[in-house]
Amino acid sequence: MASHTLCGRLLFAHFRLSKPLSLWGQLKKSDLGALTRVHSLSTLKLMEKRFNLVQYGSQLWTKDKARQIRSRVAIVLGTMEVGDVLVIDAAQVDAFDFSFATELFGKTVLTIGGESPGRFFIVENLNECTTENLDKALESLNIVMIERKEGQLNLLGKVHPADRATFTSIVRAGEAVSAGALSRSLEVNLTAMNERLSKLTSLGIVRREKASSATGREQYVYRVLK
Repeated sequence: MASHTLCGRLLFAHFRLSKPLSLWGQLKKSDLGALTRVHSLSTLKLMEKRFNLVQYGSQLWTKDKARQIRSRVAIVLGTMEVGDVLVIDAAQVDAFDFSFATELFGKTVLTIGGESPGRFFIVENLNECTTENLDKALESLNIVMIERKEGQLNLLGKVHPADRATFTSIVRAGEAVSAGALSRSLEVNLTAMNERLSKLTSLGIVRREKASSATGREQYVYRVLK
């Protein structure tokens, strides 16, 4: 038995997995039922898969358990197309600790740019306690991720004001936007803007794609899901 401090309360829990987490080839129909594919906004032509975290328990502790869940998440991401969205649904999860959040969310964010580029990894339906622990875990790693709450997008973790401003501008644009347009709207030089966008792209916060400018010149544009 071990203790955890969450939201000012000391909680005790037995560290015992309810069931082993198998690899993709051993997934059951009940596991697949936790992944729901739905249409997102047609303007982005994105697809969503939902990963229901509560299937592993309402109170989630330790890096070991998170590591096994993360391996499942990585497999799901590998089956998705560029531009698709994996939503970690934390509904009915009462609590998870700092180490769990660091392993599952933090490490997925750190690796998604290299292992599953162009895919979005977001979370929703957090409560006060899980929000607090996830935010602190991401801050400790100096990274950010997207939370969707009541249809609105927010960034959790170590968010630099410049990154938040860039993210917000892309969201408000409602469509793919170029680095040049962003640099003008935010009054930032193009080099600095490209650095911001490179960082956000590597973390899976924005997606970069090729497009043509009004003059027919090839350029990169950036978008965020809604």
